[in-house]
Amino acid sequence: MIQLMSKWGKTVTAANVLPEYPRPNLVRDSFINLNGEWEYCINQEKTTNRYDGKILVPFSPETELSGVKKIVMPKDYLHYRKSFTIPEDFNKGRVLLHFGAVDQECTVLLNGNVLGEHIGGYTAFHFDITDYLVDGENILTLCVKDMTEEAPHARGKQKLVKKGKYGSLFYTPQSGIWETVWMESVSKDYIEKIKITPLLDDKAVRLNIKTNVSGTAKVRVLEQGNVVKEEIVETNKDVIIKLDQVHVWTPDDPYLYDLNVVFGEDEVQSYFGMRKFHVGKDSKGILRFFMNNKPFFFNGILDQGYWPESLLTNPTDEALKYDIIKLKELGFNTIRKHIKVEPDRFYYHCDKIGMIVWQDMPNGGGDYNMVFVTYLTNAFDWFARGVRDNLYGMFKRQDKEGRAQYYRDLEAMIEQLYNHPSIAVWVPFNEGWGQFDARRATALIRSLDKTRFVNEACGWFDQQGGDMYSIHNYKPGLTVKPQEDRVVALTEFGGYSYAMPGHLACEKEFGYQSYHSKEELTSNYKRLWENEIYPNLVNGLSSTIYTQTSDIEEEINGIFTYDRDEVKFVEDEVKEINKKLYRMFEDVV
Repeated sequence: MIQLMSKWGKTVTAANVLPEYPRPNLVRDSFINLNGEWEYCINQEKTTNRYDGKILVPFSPETELSGVKKIVMPKDYLHYRKSFTIPEDFNKGRVLLHFGAVDQECTVLLNGNVLGEHIGGYTAFHFDITDYLVDGENILTLCVKDMTEEAPHARGKQKLVKKGKYGSLFYTPQSGIWETVWMESVSKDYIEKIKITPLLDDKAVRLNIKTNVSGTAKVRVLEQGNVVKEEIVETNKDVIIKLDQVHVWTPDDPYLYDLNVVFGEDEVQSYFGMRKFHVGKDSKGILRFFMNNKPFFFNGILDQGYWPESLLTNPTDEALKYDIIKLKELGFNTIRKHIKVEPDRFYYHCDKIGMIVWQDMPNGGGDYNMVFVTYLTNAFDWFARGVRDNLYGMFKRQDKEGRAQYYRDLEAMIEQLYNHPSIAVWVPFNEGWGQFDARRATALIRSLDKTRFVNEACGWFDQQGGDMYSIHNYKPGLTVKPQEDRVVALTEFGGYSYAMPGHLACEKEFGYQSYHSKEELTSNYKRLWENEIYPNLVNGLSSTIYTQTSDIEEEINGIFTYDRDEVKFVEDEVKEINKKLYRMFEDVV
């Protein structure tokens, strides 16, 4: 593989590794960032007395930016060590240690004391470390185990062994710490989290302020720095805050209210957006997605969030923002975050910039039978929509504990991301990869969140649940018709490739249709919309998700090159295609 490097990756040093506050939806004024140089060791023992050298956290050892560039194998253990000293004025009563994400299983110790364990490579977790701190130097250590496809845990597109025609759909695996590690200090009684639900039709917002002891909190709602509502509310229960006037959140006008909450000596800052999603009928009686009580077309891009120098970890915060801003400039209003959970700052930027998110649950289970989940489903529509997903052996979900872990991960993901107004859709399963009992997953999602859509089984192995009739189509001849119970959504299509010289990471190239210049690629992309998309709007088509944001390793069907140096399309023509889509959709609904 050829090592590419984005312009942001070239700026990363040990002194400036992702220094931004990592949790913008719940901000305190106490913050210590532990990113930077740590010690590491890769061995086949659960303990170690020696370390191999330095690793730049939070970049995984498999990445260029980590400085290690070694793949952690299933028999290996990955060890970390970091020393730190707490400033005298930092501790307000309790000190919390946060990990954005550690892939896949880890045990965390402080000064030789076990703080706890965590399973699941995509969600955040924390420990109260107050009772284990010492004056002066503290020693933090981690022992990590990552078996990638040899364990049933969520792994997304990571794969140790790639084979067959569709092996290019999977990418270099990564392990260990891959999001920011940080500490904050809280008072003895403090706010643990806030659950925020906009109630647009009621001109209100529902809050549940979870605190470690019950009491009352002062809530202030602010617009552009001015307090517009102030109330004293009870904690650990749902409360309704009425708003005199409502400024709705949309991609064109991503208006956010600021929220200030004081509980005793603890104070946090947050924000929310007022918006609503539901399914309804248009003027012709066809089911459509509605946003803020109007028919809405989700015009999106499949986005996998990979970087050549750092894989799943964005090299800088500016890099994270670039993809969102550029896609919006091109005229797209939606990102389908594909089988990856991003750091919270990604969703914060979508909230601020005005980009809707469809959020996939990362897939897990055993090593997939690609004949079953890909070849047969592409060949026979009756197979894609007629097979029940309780066949645990065929779907590689025999491991009972692995299925239980899926639900824990799904619940953790929804709880972590719930407050972000940009998120419109939860996607529990994609193309049968580790799928099982999808109707049960949908029921769990509904119990946790009744305000968003569910794309129950994206692409195929449809179980007739959720809010959308999902179609993946990478071949000519798309024809859709309105459905009686769900909205028609083209949730993957396109995948057109162009191997742009000087920006390729691999000799092997994969794409669904290949072209040889920016102009040829754009011309055929336009033809795709003219022949396949526009004519189906009148037939109920209400969403498109084009594959994909950027090239990734062998897969070169991105709008951008892998290093983000080039946009591979003629930009003005893409903008005009998207403008035409919105005009035509308004005419048919």
